[in-house]
Amino acid sequence: MINNCDRSAWIHGGECNCPNRLEPRKKAFRFVLLGAPGVGKGTLAALLSEKLKICQLATGDIFRNLKQLPEEELTPALKTSLEHMLRGELVPDDIVIEVVRDRMKCLNCPAGFILDGFPRTLKQAEALDEMLAELNIELDAVINLEMPIDKIIERLGARRICKICGAVYNLVNRRPKIDGKCDHCGGELYQREDDKPESIRVRMDIYNKLTTPLIEYYSKKGKLLTIDATIEVYGVYNEIKRILDSDGYMPPL
Repeated sequence: MINNCDRSAWIHGGECNCPNRLEPRKKAFRFVLLGAPGVGKGTLAALLSEKLKICQLATGDIFRNLKQLPEEELTPALKTSLEHMLRGELVPDDIVIEVVRDRMKCLNCPAGFILDGFPRTLKQAEALDEMLAELNIELDAVINLEMPIDKIIERLGARRICKICGAVYNLVNRRPKIDGKCDHCGGELYQREDDKPESIRVRMDIYNKLTTPLIEYYSKKGKLLTIDATIEVYGVYNEIKRILDSDGYMPPL
C-alpha cells in the first residue's frame, strides 16, 4: 500500500514523514515517470512505490486537492495555480516549478521517490535538475512508457468513472459488477469527454509536442529508459529490474 503520510506531505508541503525513511537500505531508487494518458503511469507508480518502499509523488495530487486545502496553506503559487485551473488554463511552468520547489523536502526522502506528472516540459526538467543538485542527489532513470495510439484510444475509450465517488473502471479489464453502476456506492458511471477518440488524438498531439524535447534531453543525459507499455504492469516492473538492477536491490514480484 502507498503510505498516506507521503502523499499528505507532498500535498501539504510539509516534512516527509515516510516511515520507510528510517529503514536501512543499500540503495534508494529515484525515478521520473513519463508516458501519455492511458499508458498506465499511475498503476506502475503505485507498484514501484509498494515494492521499493519509495514515495509516490504525483503533482496531480497537489492540483486535484487545491480546492480542499485550508486557506492558510494556499501559498501565492497555489493560489495562482487555482486561478488558472478555474479558468480552464494550464498552470504556467514557473508556477508549477515553484509549487514543486516548496516540496523539496519530499524529494530528499532517503527512501527515494517516483515523480509522476513532473517534469512535463524542458524548462521543468532543467529546474528539477537544479533542485536535485542542491540536494546532492540524482535520478536513477527516467522511465518512458510507450504505447501505440490505437491502444491508448482503446484503453481510454473503455474507461468509466463514477459520478459520485470517482471510482475508475475499464470495460475491457475492470468491469463493474452491474453495467453502468459503481460497485462501491451504486453511482452512475460515465465517460469523460476527453476520453472520446477525437479528444484523445488532440491530447496526444499536445503530449507529443511537450514531451519530445524531454525525451531528447534525458536521452542525451543517459537517463532515459523506454519500455513497451502494452505488456502488463508486472512485465514492465520486471523489465525495469532486468535493465537497472544488476546488483539485485529491487525485490522480485
